[in-house]
Amino acid sequence: MTQWLAQLCAWERCLWRWLLQWVGQHIHPRWRPRPPVSPSRKVFAQPKPKWAQQEVIRLKAFMPHAGCRTIAHHFNRRWKPRRQMTVSKTYVADTCRKHQYAILLARRKIKHRVPRPIPCNRVWGCDLLTKTDRQGRPQLALAILDHGSRVCLRLQRLTDKSSWTLLQELVQAVRQYGRPQFLRTDNEAVLVSRTFRFGLWLLGIGQQRIERSCPWQNGRVERFIGTVKRELANEPIADREHFTRTLHEIRTWYNHKRPHDHLQGRTPAEVWAGVDIFSSGPG
Repeated sequence: MTQWLAQLCAWERCLWRWLLQWVGQHIHPRWRPRPPVSPSRKVFAQPKPKWAQQEVIRLKAFMPHAGCRTIAHHFNRRWKPRRQMTVSKTYVADTCRKHQYAILLARRKIKHRVPRPIPCNRVWGCDLLTKTDRQGRPQLALAILDHGSRVCLRLQRLTDKSSWTLLQELVQAVRQYGRPQFLRTDNEAVLVSRTFRFGLWLLGIGQQRIERSCPWQNGRVERFIGTVKRELANEPIADREHFTRTLHEIRTWYNHKRPHDHLQGRTPAEVWAGVDIFSSGPG
């Protein structure tokens, strides 16, 4: 009798267990037993190559006031199409924090680097600048600089921003100073249009286009435009005539009165003319 009651209790437990499983599967799916969760494994990203770290340091040295996100954008725009390499703003922040002394040394090296001398009238740098007058209207100007002598060949206000207008100003500079071998420009639409490239081909001038997001590759004219903007900030521009007159005064001062460090204290006009005022004359 006792053995029969034990078997009956065992059958009853099996019946209740089967009934609970059936209810959990057909009525309440959330009651299903979950499989055991294995402990998660930490995934470590591969370290960036050494050249990527050096490139971040170089970009930060060239753009000291740019943020980590801006540095990352410049890096990705340049190296993702070439080497399929990208960096995040966190990586840039960590690199800049760990290599502050290397960035300082790179900035010092860039600042005191003496450019390699090149002949005059070989490479011209071309770029546009904008200045807002008192009425809030933007005034556009074209700057053309000779790389060898640093002389400003053209600093003229433009009536409009078109390829034909830029070609007319370039033709005037060629008629006055001769034809260069190359014209270095950025990738602005008016400077890479078919009309502008066709005009350069007719003039027999090769075009050197800098890489995207690399303004330092046209650094001579960029540095000159920075000097012009500092001079323009001293006095508000009233109208177009005032803007044209001010540009002419700045160009005269820059070419004939301002000594240049990389020209050993000579002015750009003296280097263009081949005059060395520091040479000792006959005794």
